[in-house]
Amino acid sequence: MSKFVSKPESKSAISKPTSSAAHKPYKATKPPKKPAPPNVITPAKIAWQTDDAGNQVPVSGEFGDVYFSHADGLAESRHVFLAHNQLPERLANLADKQCFTIAELGFGTGLNFLATWQLWRQLRAKKPHLTSARLHFITTEKYPIPLNDLTQILALWAQRAPELAKLIEQLLANYPPLIAGCHRLNFIDDNITLDIWLGDAGDSLASLDTETAIKRPYIDAWFLDGFAPSCNETLWAESIFTQMQRLSRPSTTAATYSCAGIVKRGLQTHGFEINKVKGFGRKREMLTAVMADNANSLALNDDSNASIYPNLPSHTVVIGAGVAGLLTAWTLANRGMTVTIIDKVAPLAGASGNPRALLAPNMTPIHHVYEHLHSIGYLYSGRLYRYFNQQAELQQTPLILEQTGTLDLLIKTNIGTAQIADYPNQMATTITTAEALRLSGLKAKDLADNLYLPQSGLVNTQALKTLILKHLNISYQQLSVTDIKETADKVMVTGDKESGSNNNQSSITICADNVVICAAYESHQLDKRIVECRTIRGQLSWFTPTAEQVAGLPKLPLKYSGYCAPFIGQSGDAEVNNISDHQPQFLLGASFVDADASIDIRSEENQQNYDKLLEDIPELSNVLPNDTSAWQARAGVRTQTIDYHPLVGRLAQSRRIWTLSAMGAKGYALAPICAEALADMMLGCFAPLSAVTLARLSPNRARLHKA
Repeated sequence: MSKFVSKPESKSAISKPTSSAAHKPYKATKPPKKPAPPNVITPAKIAWQTDDAGNQVPVSGEFGDVYFSHADGLAESRHVFLAHNQLPERLANLADKQCFTIAELGFGTGLNFLATWQLWRQLRAKKPHLTSARLHFITTEKYPIPLNDLTQILALWAQRAPELAKLIEQLLANYPPLIAGCHRLNFIDDNITLDIWLGDAGDSLASLDTETAIKRPYIDAWFLDGFAPSCNETLWAESIFTQMQRLSRPSTTAATYSCAGIVKRGLQTHGFEINKVKGFGRKREMLTAVMADNANSLALNDDSNASIYPNLPSHTVVIGAGVAGLLTAWTLANRGMTVTIIDKVAPLAGASGNPRALLAPNMTPIHHVYEHLHSIGYLYSGRLYRYFNQQAELQQTPLILEQTGTLDLLIKTNIGTAQIADYPNQMATTITTAEALRLSGLKAKDLADNLYLPQSGLVNTQALKTLILKHLNISYQQLSVTDIKETADKVMVTGDKESGSNNNQSSITICADNVVICAAYESHQLDKRIVECRTIRGQLSWFTPTAEQVAGLPKLPLKYSGYCAPFIGQSGDAEVNNISDHQPQFLLGASFVDADASIDIRSEENQQNYDKLLEDIPELSNVLPNDTSAWQARAGVRTQTIDYHPLVGRLAQSRRIWTLSAMGAKGYALAPICAEALADMMLGCFAPLSAVTLARLSPNRARLHKA
């Protein structure tokens, strides 16, 4: 069986849910009580045994129990968890756009997920009405299997069950670094989402938020697949069953291979009706369970208990076509919504329109990583942009993410090499001085202390914009918004549109189910409930180096007190910025001017970018041109809150007006995961961020609204 441990002393606070209905008196959001910080993740230790057929099977080095049956692990998954949660029938009967949510205790080798994924694929191939339905698989793991071991284990299953081979390949390609928190893996072509919560099970379940969504989310089926209670009794603790009760609704099912008394009592005490059925293989019995009607005293007694929401939104207007607006639109469109993006100027006309964006996180000591938005956001963004790269290759267009790797010289950072060593090497590491010099192309700089990010790279902003606007569910129009009016059943956006050759303006009103305001610092002007944010002007500089200069310039992006990066101009770059196709470019910056919302180009800020680079890397004085007057530049305004967290969520005293804004200088890293969270809140699904994190991002949070 797959494994998971819950700390026995962990007493996660469970609060009674409250209604999220609109039009209540305004009350600033307060963060929920925070559980004890999860431990740093310890990878599983794998041992091997021979099963009944002579095959090698993995065994937990921590608990001495097998990850799956000696008889046939895949057949066991299908018998225990798929058949006895009635998944073939229940999934086949999903309605248009309905989301079915499974929660698993013990990801282990991922075999239960793979079996579920394969069933889902089979059903979608046979039943066209499932095209828009979605499967959400939430799993927990405290001792995750390292990628190398998992690859070895699943290679055996690819041979024994060839029908899983392509799914195994995709899972391994997206398997996250082993750091605490929620890792969202979207397998977009199959409408299936896998959320892997790494950390203590009790903490992970307590982190699932049920308060911020417009409709309260629930688990539809539970896979209880921890190691046997005799090996790991703590996973079957009362706190786990309490969380199951909180997250379930009448008709939620559960299945487990175990018939131990602790399991039966835990389920019955927490509202489940249990039943013994035939077990798998040599096991005589197993348990199934269903949440009884009126048994869940922690659930809301209102229409949010319905499994199919009668009023799922079908049309959303997104105001603002920067990176926040574009990623919000794409995420909602990918959930089957029709989305209209409007902008008063043009897509990427603002700060998001720089020639390239550096995808690199602000690192934190690893014991903070569980709720560190930059880390989880960086990892999710990288996975999403790599998916976009696959689409770009099919369309023979420029790649969205050029995965160059990035070298941080640790001149301006909150982390040192000793703390970097705590991270998995695939996410962040310190490389040797010789390797740092080789990769960077520098010769004189002392690079003994460094941070190397192998999955980091440059985002082609124009290519991303073009790909998103091609989505069949997305339309764009230029409109300067003058009014937003909300009623009980819709929201109306009115704006001025230029028409005719004489630049005459006509007024247009668009009706929708929801509006998301993604207008950076101008969001406050559109709705005063959105706090007025800090404005920070930044000017980025770039130039076309000669062949001799290219040979002496850094060969990959560098972070110092600023950042610099070489890149090659691609088709589409010239739409917004002065860049020639297929020509080398070198970009550096950016300036930092507080309380300045001007976007004029200033020669002195080109000089500042030049001076900052030479101050930190003096050897480049022999390579860079002395005259910056011919450099190209672009100025934008970063938008930032006083606590540095973005604004993500529904506005106070509103049901249909939302915001996703104030990304600071990290929009390309943060917008994708924030857009996922907002879409989940809008559609009544579980978000990939903890309840504590969502409270920190709420546009109504108390800290922003103090007098």
